[in-house]
Amino acid sequence: MEDLDFSNTAPPKTPNLKAATPPPAAPAAPAPAPIYNAAVAMDFFRVGGKPEGHARGATIFAENDKASRILLQRDKMYLLLQGEVVLMAKGRPVGAVKLGEIFGEMAAITESPRSATAVAKTDCRLLAMDDKGFKSALRQRPEFAVMLMGMMIGRLRAIVARQGAGAARAAAEGPAVFDKSLLAALAKGLGEQAEMRFDRGRPIFSAGQAGHLMFVVSEGRVAITIRDAVVERVGPGGVFGEMAVVDQSTRLASAVAETDCVLLAMNRNVLLNLLKANPDIGVSLLAAVAERVRVVASGGK
Repeated sequence: MEDLDFSNTAPPKTPNLKAATPPPAAPAAPAPAPIYNAAVAMDFFRVGGKPEGHARGATIFAENDKASRILLQRDKMYLLLQGEVVLMAKGRPVGAVKLGEIFGEMAAITESPRSATAVAKTDCRLLAMDDKGFKSALRQRPEFAVMLMGMMIGRLRAIVARQGAGAARAAAEGPAVFDKSLLAALAKGLGEQAEMRFDRGRPIFSAGQAGHLMFVVSEGRVAITIRDAVVERVGPGGVFGEMAVVDQSTRLASAVAETDCVLLAMNRNVLLNLLKANPDIGVSLLAAVAERVRVVASGGK
């Protein structure tokens, strides 16, 4: 099946397959190390961030802090322009932020409490980005979201490699990235050439294969497995297969149709166009990847 692109509306050679069969698995290759691109981050924060100054010893944010959901707020994320910032957890140093690096992004993306306290070790200058600024910048610089997903995916691959089969202990229900209205709009925007159908029990892709497409479940349910253990079930509106598309490596997991399924396939270019068109999708997708990292790291707890 050809890669999909909004700029190319020609249908693929085999549209609407009743029981699509994936190509033979490619030899497994080591995943590339996730690369933080300071220039991409700086460009993104210049679009949506606002300057802040913090005196030596000031607390930028505190462990277990969480923005108010009543006021529909998200925690800010930051980029360090000048000075030194140290990260503390339970009163002990756990890391330091280098010039040009971002920090505080996980709480902003997942809406979870801060996992550490950030303290200005010296007088500091930062760029701070709230939810509104993030979405505004995402429309213009979607590559930042892809880079951020790549970093989280690299962390997930490392966890699985380190923990082995123990990283795949419990199956979780994957979060829906697309609600019904967004799902309908996506199906209409992509067209029939993006639709793929799989009968119950049919493999969609296997670990070790090269991945050029990611999938959104339109109907049915898909089981994601690592070393024959089900680690996630993805229902309507859920996304899977994005890892190999984002970091351009081989598939870490296998996917099987747990019921008869209708899927919408997207390539990397379509993903970038989606992030530009609707930043909320980018926020939801980042949160879904972050939750996947959290679940695997905690063994499903």
